[in-house]
Amino acid sequence: MTYEIAIEKIHSLLTFGSRPGLDRILKLLERMGNPQDKLKYIHIAGTNGKGSTCAMLSSMLVAAGYKTGLFISPYITDFRERIQINNCMISKQVLTDAVEKTFPLVEQLSREGIVITEFEYVNALQFYIHSKEKCDIVVLETGMGGLLDCTNVIKPPLCSVITTIGLDHTAILGDTIDKIAMQKCGIMKSGSIAVTSNQEPTAMRIIEQTAIEKRIPLAKSESVHLDNISQTLADNCFEYNGTKINLHLAGTHQIENCKTALATIEILRLNDLISITDEQIATGLSRAENPARMELLSKNPVVLLDGAHNPNGIEALCGTINEFLNDKHIICIMGMLADKDIDSSLSLLKGSLHSIYTVPVDNPRALSSEELAEKCRKIFDDVTSFDNAEKAFDTAFNQAQKDGSAVIICGSLYLAGEVRPYIKANINLNGELK
Repeated sequence: MTYEIAIEKIHSLLTFGSRPGLDRILKLLERMGNPQDKLKYIHIAGTNGKGSTCAMLSSMLVAAGYKTGLFISPYITDFRERIQINNCMISKQVLTDAVEKTFPLVEQLSREGIVITEFEYVNALQFYIHSKEKCDIVVLETGMGGLLDCTNVIKPPLCSVITTIGLDHTAILGDTIDKIAMQKCGIMKSGSIAVTSNQEPTAMRIIEQTAIEKRIPLAKSESVHLDNISQTLADNCFEYNGTKINLHLAGTHQIENCKTALATIEILRLNDLISITDEQIATGLSRAENPARMELLSKNPVVLLDGAHNPNGIEALCGTINEFLNDKHIICIMGMLADKDIDSSLSLLKGSLHSIYTVPVDNPRALSSEELAEKCRKIFDDVTSFDNAEKAFDTAFNQAQKDGSAVIICGSLYLAGEVRPYIKANINLNGELK
């Protein structure tokens, strides 16, 4: 089997969508020999900040000498970003071998009337690969929710982490913060420990109640103290336990994500579940990367790529614009999925953006460029619909070179995955054409 055929087989399951529930993946894992039971985990759920928190945790564990597995979603430009070991994508051969070995089990179950979805299979694959590679710890990001998310087949993890909770996937998880929080708290298991980011009162109350009911020690990000914080459009600098750290993840929200990751490391260290020094923590944080999250792709003119796609993420983006770009004309290239809270997100962006270029996103759930433009025209005066993101970027970048505008791309991580390789191939960090 070639790598291309392996990827084709994985994506052939996309037709079946995402369906909450654990019965199907448990049957598949049983036929694989239950690889998920042979690993230790840090399990992360939440609406925003999961990917960045995972990246920081993985990077710190690698710096401490642990063979660290990482599972995240979605990927930005390469499918193998989803399954990493020691912060490196697995090789094409490792993925191909794993698919060749396990996909016949998917086909076997299909003949028995049990249809495995793509996300279920990818989860099973990462369990299989991380187990086969004998990872010490796996940093495991949920896909959607927590309770019925197919990552939640694991036994009690070393730690369950709940990042910031907001409204997203409301059709599946519920239309209120308390309903969504209940789903996220489904990853908290008796016999483990837990950490939470700062939350609004409703979500925090549910997290605290869950911890009490399950007799789980709960640490909070607010317990972590960072000193001398300074921020730029490219990074966050601060001191932790007297050590200066340069975190190459920008935005005020990344300070909260960092405190969540540090609270996790601290409680694991306190309970003798990991061994890590402050120096290793600093080294790990300084190496952490998470593409398409407030990523500065060009300094002059400013080109900022952000996967913000829900109200919480958009609020963070607006904060960055107001902090660092409030004197600039903002050209925003935007594409969104139809099942997102588009109206709320656009309302939050009012006053921060000046010109809107809507683009299509290569996803069956996407809103068309013209449909998005119609929504935008209710709020913004200058809206143009483009039939592809590359043309929109070329137009925006040329304009920014002429008048010093800033270009921001947001609305979907899928859009970020489409446009990032094109931008990286054509301009460097100084805004010079390659």
